[in-house]
Amino acid sequence: MSAPSASYSVTMRVALDSASDIAAASSAVADAGGLVTALDVVEPIGGHMIVDITCNASDDEHADKLRAAVEALAGAHVSAVSDRTFLLHLGGTISVEPKVALKTRDDLSMAYTPGVARISSAIAKDPSSARNLTIKRNTVAVVTDGSAVLGLGNIGPEAALPVMEGKALLFKRFAGIDAWPVCLATQDVDEIVRIVQCIAPVYGGINLEDIAAPRCFEIEARLRELLDIPVFHDDQHGTATVVYAALVNALRVVGKKMSDVTVVVLGVGAAGVAISKLLLAEGVGDIIGVNRHGILDPDDERLDVDRQWLASHTNRARRTGDLSAALAGADVLIGVSGPDLVTEAQVMSMAEKSIVFALANPDPEIDPVIARRHAAIVATGRSDEPNQINNVLAFPGIFRGLLDAGATRISEEVEIAAGRAIADAVKPEELSADYIVPTVFNPHVVTAVAAAVAETVRAGRETN
Repeated sequence: MSAPSASYSVTMRVALDSASDIAAASSAVADAGGLVTALDVVEPIGGHMIVDITCNASDDEHADKLRAAVEALAGAHVSAVSDRTFLLHLGGTISVEPKVALKTRDDLSMAYTPGVARISSAIAKDPSSARNLTIKRNTVAVVTDGSAVLGLGNIGPEAALPVMEGKALLFKRFAGIDAWPVCLATQDVDEIVRIVQCIAPVYGGINLEDIAAPRCFEIEARLRELLDIPVFHDDQHGTATVVYAALVNALRVVGKKMSDVTVVVLGVGAAGVAISKLLLAEGVGDIIGVNRHGILDPDDERLDVDRQWLASHTNRARRTGDLSAALAGADVLIGVSGPDLVTEAQVMSMAEKSIVFALANPDPEIDPVIARRHAAIVATGRSDEPNQINNVLAFPGIFRGLLDAGATRISEEVEIAAGRAIADAVKPEELSADYIVPTVFNPHVVTAVAAAVAETVRAGRETN
């Protein structure tokens, strides 16, 4: 069973025969493996003491067991259970708020008709002025087709909407960017490209999200050719940027150089390909890509063009075989695949002072407790483990910098600059095996990333 998490947080309303039963109710939750996070006395009703017990479970089934544990106490009755995550999402997690007041006729005549016609006329004469005279300069579209949502797979646009709302919430919370979910009821590449092209005039950037590979590669490439605003597939480039930042600091801790290490990338979907390309650009010693069939083979006719490219530009020793063959003597494992695919013996076979990034979420490729027995540094994508590799360290600051600089495209140099800024947000005296990336709530990350990105964009203009 995984650890209790706030994502499965419930509040039970419990009627107790006596106030002295409160401790027993709390203990029943703990004994059943739950984590009590709050206990509030409501009021006595009908001779009973009414309390609200808020606790974290590990999954829905575990939440039911916690209720049953409390219900089994003599003198206790659970009258209601509220799922706090569902309550948080009631009505959605974002909204539109006005920036100007409408209190008088003058306000109305300037914000809307007839005054707004002057703004429209000015933009018609000079379309570039839309960036200054509309929401465009601070607005990002979060676009998905619902085909690869979290670890849930192809669940469609409606089911993807809460995730896209959450992404928009993160944009606002961490970078002050107004983002909006655009969930499309099509998985046709031509239709997606055309739809995004048509809505692009409203936005200063496009964030592609949770679109399955290999379709995501073509969609991003075509939109980057068509649009004059940055297009960023976060599952590829956001993940690659944060992994790069984490690896820079992990190598500092273990005293190895990027040019000397062999990295095994387990899972060569959108994230795995992007991670590999970014590390190759930074001069990594070698990369060995592994998919469900084993080590990538450039002669494998099943590989699409992106994985074919990866197979041809990596694995210099031309290793063959399965994951065990890839990991023998390797310095780094980066898992962007699925749960429980890596064994303890495979980690033991890696080089001394090995580094393991097991990023499948919520359940990593190997239990981090087991991995730490043999690896010098272990990172996951989980918030309840040290060294959380989380895209929120990258995309808010990257888009903040792109928007501030009025960027029309995004480059590999931008991703590298962002990664270095994230890595450098951990001060040398703070750096350790358990702290290689800053926390997502570190207030300096977004500003540092945004500044580095904006500087890179402007320098690129000067050299072009």
